Amino acid sequence: MNVEQLMNKNVSTCRPEESLNEAARIMWETDVGCVPVVASNGTGQVIGIITDRDICMSAYTQGRALYEIAVSAAMSKNIVACQPDDSIVRAGERMREHRIRRLPVLDDAGQLLGVISLTDLAREAAKERRKKTKSVSDADVGKTLSAICEPRLPASLA
Repeated sequence: MNVEQLMNKNVSTCRPEESLNEAARIMWETDVGCVPVVASNGTGQVIGIITDRDICMSAYTQGRALYEIAVSAAMSKNIVACQPDDSIVRAGERMREHRIRRLPVLDDAGQLLGVISLTDLAREAAKERRKKTKSVSDADVGKTLSAICEPRLPASLA
């Protein structure tokens, strides 16, 4: 099974100049934990990603209201993504490797096609357990979740 078969294709986005309040609104209304950030020039190219945790930590560390902080100040510019023809096993490996729960799915030009999440992998593992197929297993999902949740060492101790 590949990423394209499992990814969410109905993905809301935001722009870097929008406020964290707007990004939080999108997350609340669409019941997601991240929003891809697309270039303001209309190309639709993904230039970052903002998560619910990014929003919380930015507000906390800056001591300002969400409407006062631009998405660009809190978004991750290091985009870890996958392609639609990647296997779902490969997507899980990337999540483990980078300790993230969600991957934007991009085409060769960096255009957003969808998002695949650890939840998508877990749901597929549950379906496959009932069907006795092997694209992704409960153990794969468990290993990914364990890697993501591993405590990070402070830079001074790493």
